[in-house]
Amino acid sequence: MNGILYFSSTGNSLYIAQKLQQKIGGDILYIPNYKGTGSEFDKIFIVTPIYSYGMPRHVYELLPRLDKSKPLVVIQNYGGMSGGADYLMWQYCEKFSLNIKGVHVIKMPENFTVSFTVPKFYLKGVLKKSVSRVNKLTDLIAEEKYRVPKAKKTHEKTWLKNMSNWHIIGQRFSSNEKCIKCGKCISICPAHNIKFNEEGRIEFLDNCVACLGCYHRCPAKAIVYQNKNKKDRYVNPNISENDIGKDVSER
Repeated sequence: MNGILYFSSTGNSLYIAQKLQQKIGGDILYIPNYKGTGSEFDKIFIVTPIYSYGMPRHVYELLPRLDKSKPLVVIQNYGGMSGGADYLMWQYCEKFSLNIKGVHVIKMPENFTVSFTVPKFYLKGVLKKSVSRVNKLTDLIAEEKYRVPKAKKTHEKTWLKNMSNWHIIGQRFSSNEKCIKCGKCISICPAHNIKFNEEGRIEFLDNCVACLGCYHRCPAKAIVYQNKNKKDRYVNPNISENDIGKDVSER
């Protein structure tokens, strides 16, 4: 059986994981909740966004414990630029002596929008094209046509520096008067970085991983960044938002 391990905050990686499951079968597992090594699978597939030309912290922490004997294929998705993240991923898989077979990259809608706004027409265009892109990519993987990235310049230092500072992003979040105290942000945070304080208000701690799930998925749009009351939010419309963060066993 295949193991499809994914990290997703707004649904892009989950959408790819679901499409991949339809083509090759296997179990879909949410990386922050997964405690295994992948030894139970015949092949391991990681579906992950690119963060700061690298990878999310949860993916970075997963790699060293994976079973080194199992074939591994990685699919990375990005909204802006990939910045050599595919080759960096390849290097880290080799560093941990993993049986890496391929690293694929695919453009998906941008969701890191706390400091800028993506034009709606552009977002819709990328989203529309992503359907065919994902289908083509999953067809290639089903045929075991894996992509080995060419050696190139990476931004490892930038990624490592930014990852060490992601907690600052959490410090810049707050909730406004629209908060309905539903607790959704607390339950979906992969880093357990949000809680209710003694006054019953949302409080952000010091362990943010910059996924922005709380920001985009708050039902009242009550979470703001640096007190800016922006209206644009993003969740991939091709998945059920309630499925983000859940496992999906092969049927």
